[in-house]
Amino acid sequence: MKHFFKIVYCIAILCIADTSYAQRKTAVKAKTTTVNAGLKLPTGFHASIIARDLGVARHMAVNSKGDIYVKMDRVKNSGGIIELSNPADNGIARKKTVFGEYGGTGIAIKNGYLYASSNSNIYRYKLNADEQVEDTGKAELIVSGLLDRGQHNSKSIALDNDGNIYVNIGAYSNSCQEHDRENGSKGMDPCPILDSAGGIWQFKADKQNQTYGDGVRYATGTRNVVGLDWNNEINSLFVMQHGRDQIGTMFPQFYEAKYADEIPAEEMFLVKKGMNFGWPYCYYDPMQNKKLLAPEYGGDGKQVGRCAEMEKPVVAFPAHMAPDGLLFYTGNMFPEKYKNGAFIAFHGSWNRNVTGQEGYFVAFVPFKDGKPSGKWEVFANGFAGVSKIESTGDAKYRPCGLAQAPDGSLYVSDDNKGNIWRITYKGK
Repeated sequence: MKHFFKIVYCIAILCIADTSYAQRKTAVKAKTTTVNAGLKLPTGFHASIIARDLGVARHMAVNSKGDIYVKMDRVKNSGGIIELSNPADNGIARKKTVFGEYGGTGIAIKNGYLYASSNSNIYRYKLNADEQVEDTGKAELIVSGLLDRGQHNSKSIALDNDGNIYVNIGAYSNSCQEHDRENGSKGMDPCPILDSAGGIWQFKADKQNQTYGDGVRYATGTRNVVGLDWNNEINSLFVMQHGRDQIGTMFPQFYEAKYADEIPAEEMFLVKKGMNFGWPYCYYDPMQNKKLLAPEYGGDGKQVGRCAEMEKPVVAFPAHMAPDGLLFYTGNMFPEKYKNGAFIAFHGSWNRNVTGQEGYFVAFVPFKDGKPSGKWEVFANGFAGVSKIESTGDAKYRPCGLAQAPDGSLYVSDDNKGNIWRITYKGK
């Protein structure tokens, strides 16, 4: 009966959000080779650990020489940015420099500069001809005073090809309740948080000393976006939404516990200027394939209401898995199916109450002409180090950042212990 329920559930949601964790393990086992560097990967792929125990390693950027810049969320050894040498020669990424006395998540390289963010500011460093930071003690302040209220304060960044930088301003709330995360508390309507947060802001990438007010609210209604990337194939921004928490525990009259573990979906959005994705008024139910009205705003698990006007995801993933990294693969090392597709690093859930925690892996979505062209799949699994995860404390490693090396290999960072994996393809 248990297996029958899972099959029915998959059919009901058309497998858009995949299946349960147990089913996912079975599917991955059938596709993958033996474990290497602790990871299960598709046939022909290999993994190695190129750096260990760095600390809270978040996002990464790689220059054309293959050196890796790692953004540390907590300052360690007097620096929030670690520069590592190209590991392609000997398999080890040697620590070269440590600089930037601020924590944070965002980091990127564009047009001769290294950009990095704290939880309130965005900086950049000029690179020399060898793409090394010319002066690690000289950071240009690009944007200051970005909202930091503690909750969802990661200022992840992405840059386009027209001189703009995009930054997440996460909502400092779960669902904009009058009393945050309190059972049965109503939502504030309109939500005052949307005046300054809960969206994506756009700034000039080459203009110093911008303030919050100089930015353009590019899109709204995103609760929290940690993974975002610019898709060069269609010249557009894509982001990964962290869906709201605790919908079942706060409104048990509308949601059976097991069902509540599966909503709302984690959503991938194609973002265009002016779009509204619905937070906090709406959430995405993958089983009904609809944006539904949140219970804080009068919803009962069935009503659509104002949510009919909100943007839908281009891909929906299982609930609460915390997508922290997004990368569109443009390299030539991996097989053709991966070209221009999206890799997503799922940090892992904490509040699936009865079905066990999920995530703690890297997923892949095939793309064609800038649109998803097939079902998503688990690409790299095994980071957690255990087969069943009851709580986040059970997980040994938690994927966070993704980066592509000049040779086309893929880097994955872990912000639990600070390891970095290098994934290569050597053929079958």
